[in-house]
Amino acid sequence: MLLKGKKGLIIGLANKHSIAYGIAVATREHGAELGFTYLNDSIKKRVEPIAEELGSKVVISLDVTNISDMNSLREIVEKEMGHIDFIIHSIAFAPKRALSGDTINTTREDFLIALDVSVYSLIEITKNLSPILNNNGSIVTLSYLGGDKYVPNYNVMGIAKSALQATVRYLAVDLGSRGIRINALSAGPIKTLAASGIDDFRNLLKWNEKHSPLSRNVSIEDVGNSALYLVSDLSRGVTGETHYVDSGYNIIGMPKDATIN
Repeated sequence: MLLKGKKGLIIGLANKHSIAYGIAVATREHGAELGFTYLNDSIKKRVEPIAEELGSKVVISLDVTNISDMNSLREIVEKEMGHIDFIIHSIAFAPKRALSGDTINTTREDFLIALDVSVYSLIEITKNLSPILNNNGSIVTLSYLGGDKYVPNYNVMGIAKSALQATVRYLAVDLGSRGIRINALSAGPIKTLAASGIDDFRNLLKWNEKHSPLSRNVSIEDVGNSALYLVSDLSRGVTGETHYVDSGYNIIGMPKDATIN
């Protein structure tokens, strides 16, 4: 039981297909006591049964663009859970119109929305909750290869993920004196609610499966187990990193079976 006696907050779980669900299951199986947030009433209806399934009564309303929600987050979490040991940041958003066409046509409004929700939320959540995050605790956020390299139809989210990974590095220094670690998990393509907004996502799945060294796509269980490592004491010497869980696809420069006709 790697997390016996530990408490963690899962931010951004949407349903049982979410990567956050895979992380919640893995951490719960290893003894963690969990709390959850939800964006709106529609998602609350999905999150509450999941929380109950995983033995939690802590379900907190959180819209990271709502100043009131963010200002009250620490007080509510402390009241419901006391001090916590880890945070899972599973939040990203960009308007669908910004995930197609040419990146050069991204509007200022859509750019700011993507960076605010997907990146600044990590900074603000870390700042607000760090006083009740125990020393030697851990924060994990979710990224994707589109933050390192060009991926078709990822557009402004690729820019946001790149900024997210840079944010992880800078926050790692801010938090290091307390032994608190922060890392990003870069998962391969998975059929989630968020992924449904990416055009031609089915082709992306097929390409990753065909060309990754392990010749398969990853599952939410794969990502959940890697997150378990990052929030447990097994990774006490790891911070500021981007950990890839994508069947090795990120190492590929050119597929070995590529041909030019």
